[in-house]
Amino acid sequence: MATLGSRNMTDFRKQVNFGVRMNMNMHRPQIVRIQESWVASYEHRLLVWIANRTPQRIGPDHLTALGFLAQVGAGACYALAFLNRFWLLGVIACLALNWLGDSLDGTLARVRHTLRPRYGFYVDHMVDSFGGVALMGGLALSGYMRPGIAIGLLIAFLMLSIQSYLATHTLGEFRLSFWKFGPTELRILLAVGNLALFWKPRVHFLGGQYRLFDVGGVIGLVGMTIMLVFFTVQNTIRLYRAERISQ
Repeated sequence: MATLGSRNMTDFRKQVNFGVRMNMNMHRPQIVRIQESWVASYEHRLLVWIANRTPQRIGPDHLTALGFLAQVGAGACYALAFLNRFWLLGVIACLALNWLGDSLDGTLARVRHTLRPRYGFYVDHMVDSFGGVALMGGLALSGYMRPGIAIGLLIAFLMLSIQSYLATHTLGEFRLSFWKFGPTELRILLAVGNLALFWKPRVHFLGGQYRLFDVGGVIGLVGMTIMLVFFTVQNTIRLYRAERISQ
């Protein structure tokens, strides 16, 4: 009797779990990609052009790996820049390779009609998270930015990522850019900042002299925090209105 009761309870749990999964799938919104950055239209045409000319032996997973290794390489170059500033130029080269791998992998899958939406979404963004840790870790060790500011930027990046992933699940909107700024614009700003850093690591600001990347890092941290608060409040209000409890 105990065995029969346990079996009935197991079957009941399976039915409940199956029903919950079916209900979630029925109410899960279709995901819409939102890309409104400054260079989005030009970038899209360029990526499609490259994808159509990419050899068949190169697949999206190869490009994802390239993007990740390049981002880790950028972090390593920042750390080595503590010893020799010429490694800052290596960061720029790694950022270019990171753009190629990170941006082209999804485009290549779409052009070849080999999309794996869940696999691609999960792997791509876990890779971005690990890559972000490597990049900010290297910057913290570079001597060109206070470690506390680099850690703050990493936390803000991860919080924005969490906000974006939750919005994707609950609202069906996967936002790739915030207020016209996306990953490509950030790479461009970082590359330009590296060139400026190579020639002038310290700047005068508000009557004092500070490290260039400390000033830029604080400005970036404030901007990311404002974005995080704005979109969190906006999405909370949207979800509250969409799921009002009837009295």
